[in-house]
Amino acid sequence: MIEFKHVDKVYPNGVKGLQDINLTIDQGEFVAIIGLSGAGKSTLIRTINRMIDVTGGQLIVDGTDVMSLKGKAMRRYRRKIGMIFQSYNLVTRATAIKNVLTSMVPDMNFFRVLLGLFSKEQKMHALEALDKVGILDKAYTRCDQLSGGQQQRVSLARTLNQNPTIILADEPVAALDPITAKQVMSDFQRINKEMNITVLINIHHVDLALKYCSRVIGIRAGEIVYDGPTDQVTQEVLDDIYNGTAIPTAEK
Repeated sequence: MIEFKHVDKVYPNGVKGLQDINLTIDQGEFVAIIGLSGAGKSTLIRTINRMIDVTGGQLIVDGTDVMSLKGKAMRRYRRKIGMIFQSYNLVTRATAIKNVLTSMVPDMNFFRVLLGLFSKEQKMHALEALDKVGILDKAYTRCDQLSGGQQQRVSLARTLNQNPTIILADEPVAALDPITAKQVMSDFQRINKEMNITVLINIHHVDLALKYCSRVIGIRAGEIVYDGPTDQVTQEVLDDIYNGTAIPTAEK
């Protein structure tokens, strides 16, 4: 369970990224976070793995006060949380399986990492992760030879390979064409249902959020203005979230 209790984030320049956020997200939910650019979507999800530190309130994950963690305790905590980025963050000159295997590096000693000595069990685990996202046949293909959608699937496989309980995705389909974006969102949905992994997606395209996610959180100027099931999102709700501006959707 993820709990935000009166969470604030004020940046050094005085900009308020989050204002009095109160949220409870249960294990196994698939949540979309929507809103205008600069509304606080990325800030919200990045506080969960402490890529961004909150400046007020409490953030509690599975009973642990996240801001109290340091050193090894912080590293152990982050192992439970996968992070997927718009830009994939892959070593493009390495093969898909080598990129997936990098998720195991924090648990290995220095010399095994230096020499790239992965066990047969680790390699099998990495292949299983690639199979779960449908690109096992690309395991030994260099990532710079893969399409954008395939690279994002490698990124997702790398995350699955660390056995997370939570996956955070920051605009994971923004750089993809509409058809591929739907395929990747379908992967997230299937993994969420089959593996009971909590998934929080900061997503630009509202239609994809409403089609694939079960819950929507709308943010405007750092404040939550909507939180509820996707099937209860009305045009009035969207107008409020987007403050009367054009609502972004993927191309048909």
